Amino acid sequence: MMQPVNEVALSVDNAYKYFGKEKKNNRWFSWKKDRDDKNAQNGSERKSTLTVAVDHVTFNVNKGEIFGILGPNGGGKSTLIRLIATLLLPDDGQITVFNHDVVKEPMAAQRVINRVSVEASFFKKLSPMENLLYGARLYGVKGNVIHQQVHEILNRLGIPEKNLNRPMEEMSRGMQQKVAIARALLSAPILLLLDEPTTGLDPRSKRDVQTFVRELRDVHDTTILLTSHDMVEAETLCDRIAIMDSGSIVALDKPANLKSLADCSNGHEPTLEDVFLELTGKQLIKDTDMPI
Repeated sequence: MMQPVNEVALSVDNAYKYFGKEKKNNRWFSWKKDRDDKNAQNGSERKSTLTVAVDHVTFNVNKGEIFGILGPNGGGKSTLIRLIATLLLPDDGQITVFNHDVVKEPMAAQRVINRVSVEASFFKKLSPMENLLYGARLYGVKGNVIHQQVHEILNRLGIPEKNLNRPMEEMSRGMQQKVAIARALLSAPILLLLDEPTTGLDPRSKRDVQTFVRELRDVHDTTILLTSHDMVEAETLCDRIAIMDSGSIVALDKPANLKSLADCSNGHEPTLEDVFLELTGKQLIKDTDMPI
């Protein structure tokens, strides 16, 4: 009996993104390259202004999957999320969201995506309720159901009623992040991009959000792409995990299979953190290897 083929929600094919200047195929570039090559031969260090943020990344996310991306700061996770969300254009490769090319059909892709980032912004003088009502109208939610949906989502995220009409600027960082998640859910996205969504949350709030993420997948069939620095969160939530370092994917598999990559010669059961440190350890050592 043939197994059913999973529907691909997100396809990232050879995606490449750089920042900086790159001048090719002109006299200036040829002259500069010749000059720099001569300087290098004379012992001068050739400096590049090109920074590769996403380096030919390829993977698929199936419909209804929670797919995690782990990596050190500067590893390319947030840039990749911005490429998928159409906030940046790839310099090479192709990204499709439910068969909509994010470059050729950005509006169609945007209609099925929403994104929550760690640096979510609001109208600080307005309350959570006012911010969410404004966002709901932008998403085209009908007036007679806006209040009902806002209250329902805020209650499920554990936001007390007494906070609904306080200015956002008076609320904690964790509470603001929960409001950002609520705002994203108002559009009922079928692909939800969560860029470190639980950063700054206390343990109780973090668990509320994680429970809601599972509910979105299990009840509402939402496909979720999650970046995180929380190894336990990634392992418990994600069906598969990709580990990025220096813009490239260095491993991709189910959490249990990834843990088998770790060196367990010290006798303890390998963890996802062991795998992460082993695969990205050079970068971490470089960042922390400073004289005391």
